[in-house]
Amino acid sequence: MPDIRLGLDTGGTYTDAVALDGRDRVVASAKALTTHWDLSVGLAEAIRAVLGRLVPPTGRENVTLVSVSTTLATNAVVENRFSPICTLLIGFDEQMLERSGLTRVGGMVVRVRGGHEATGEESEPLDEAAVDAAVRAAPQVEAFAVAGMFSVRNPSHERRARERIRALCDKPVTCSYELSSQLDAPKRALTAALNARLTPQIRHLLDALGEVLAAEGLSAPVMVVRGDGTLIRAEVALEYPVETVLSGPAASVVGAGFLSDLADFAVADMGGTTTDVAIVAGGRPIVREEGAELGGWRTMVKAIDVHTCGLGGDSEIVFDRDAHLRVGPRRAMPLSLLATRFPEVLAELRKLAVSERLPAFAPRFAWRNPGRGAPAHLDRLEQRVWEALGASPRPLAEVARTGVGVEAVRRLVDRGLVTLAGFTPSDALHVLGRQREWSVEAARLGAAVLATEERNARARGQADTPEGFAERAYQHVVREATRVVLECALAHDPGIEPHHGRWGPLGRLIEDIVAGRAFSGLVEAGMRLATPLIAIGAPAHGYYPEVARRLGARLTVPEHAAVCNAVGAVAGVVSETCEVLVNQPALDLFRVHDPAGNRDYADAQAAIAEARRVSRELALAAARRAGASDPHVETSVTERRALAGANADLDYLAEAIVRSRATGRPASGRPP
Repeated sequence: MPDIRLGLDTGGTYTDAVALDGRDRVVASAKALTTHWDLSVGLAEAIRAVLGRLVPPTGRENVTLVSVSTTLATNAVVENRFSPICTLLIGFDEQMLERSGLTRVGGMVVRVRGGHEATGEESEPLDEAAVDAAVRAAPQVEAFAVAGMFSVRNPSHERRARERIRALCDKPVTCSYELSSQLDAPKRALTAALNARLTPQIRHLLDALGEVLAAEGLSAPVMVVRGDGTLIRAEVALEYPVETVLSGPAASVVGAGFLSDLADFAVADMGGTTTDVAIVAGGRPIVREEGAELGGWRTMVKAIDVHTCGLGGDSEIVFDRDAHLRVGPRRAMPLSLLATRFPEVLAELRKLAVSERLPAFAPRFAWRNPGRGAPAHLDRLEQRVWEALGASPRPLAEVARTGVGVEAVRRLVDRGLVTLAGFTPSDALHVLGRQREWSVEAARLGAAVLATEERNARARGQADTPEGFAERAYQHVVREATRVVLECALAHDPGIEPHHGRWGPLGRLIEDIVAGRAFSGLVEAGMRLATPLIAIGAPAHGYYPEVARRLGARLTVPEHAAVCNAVGAVAGVVSETCEVLVNQPALDLFRVHDPAGNRDYADAQAAIAEARRVSRELALAAARRAGASDPHVETSVTERRALAGANADLDYLAEAIVRSRATGRPASGRPP
């Protein structure tokens, strides 16, 4: 029987699963609704469905690899949902603590004496007694983070602090020097703290996935997608969960390249909640080398440079206070899907569609998620709303009579306790005949209700037709999708970046392009996307042909575009990069900053040769630990030289960075 690799992705609406055979062909795919209250339910359904579609049927023993992309870390950072931790700062002063932003992250923060100089020498001994005292004073924390001054030049104090913590408790410990080789100690400390705070949450996800795989009789190795699109073993992801931020968008970029066989392109992934746009050049996604920024946190995690807007197939379509149509950024279950799952709501929608005076918050519905008992820690209004909800959908007006009540419902939605349904871009496509998976009648009724609401709010004599309203919603989505693609492309052209969010003289031209109109009556102007545009995600077929037309782009919507993230989750490679610094702390003294211990040489080339050896060995070891099979290594040296002498006619090596990158396919295996 052929070997099978499974790719999984948990999105805002769907959990996707794909099966790839030994010739890298997608031989089966499946979707299951994402069960936000318990991700394992949706994962199990998707896995069973995709295995059941294999022809000929394949035994569980033939599954040799499972790989998953996850939005858990990204969402936790953006939504500021963290587990309690203790952060130990070695050699930090008060100003550095303030600059790190750790006071915003929360949890215990303890400063202890120690740290190193920029040359790697110890500035003062590590206060091990203070480390021990901090551990004993933090029995309730779930993880520890450790960051020391200039630890990337000498990590001995961070390593020793980790040893002391592990001697006193069994909580996970994150050392900052293992996450980044950059010098910015405050930012490195923040990254380590975020990593520690995410560790318990990633463990819960991977434990749930492990239970699902065991129940399904699957014992293949498990990989996780990192924010730069590469893969790591699940065990490594447990140690460095912060590296999985932007895992979902990264998987979509890898999947787009895999399915299209293109090396240079822009990719737009329209999912349930967001649209993510990224650029790929030379077969590799453009990565933010300075580190990903999420939810206002500036990290040192290398991740793809992705431009995101709150626009997806499940974005809720409502009216603002001025009765203007608004799409997103909140998500809702599409009415067309709601009626497919709960056909009884059609009667309520039919009644609303013929009403001249509509109740508040129509046509929205809410209900309790299955398997959720009475939640703890609800305020009085949340408790009242919870008691009004049931297991089947109820009109939102019957649950929350005021805007404050609706906000209470939304808080329950954010906690995974409640689901909210309303009219979405997916419904607009059903009305316009461009999507037919779910109930077209429910979508039309929802559009009719919103058209009546708009007529009443604007005191018009006649309401728009369902098709007219859906077309305006469609045009709104196309405009915003065009805008995010164009702005992402322009951001990679030096000198064209926006200033304080404004494009200056380009502003009007951009607005005309995204609106699909001529620049003026006498001058026809525009911009053409010089690279192919790959559109993926379930709504891509419905919206991106028009986006590509406005941008003059060659559009590709690959086969299996609707499950592209799951394809990218299993099509990626393992890649680890190691940097070793060589500098000259004194005349004719060249120091190799090896994590195992600094070494000095009298000759620059000898020092660089040693750095090459060390970086190569470390990169290979890291790649194998991350799950690579037979990795190969590429090494480069970047030198910075300085001028010397009275006439500046001599130059000498100031420093050199030796970088090795080890890359390989993930190791797969059959169960013993």
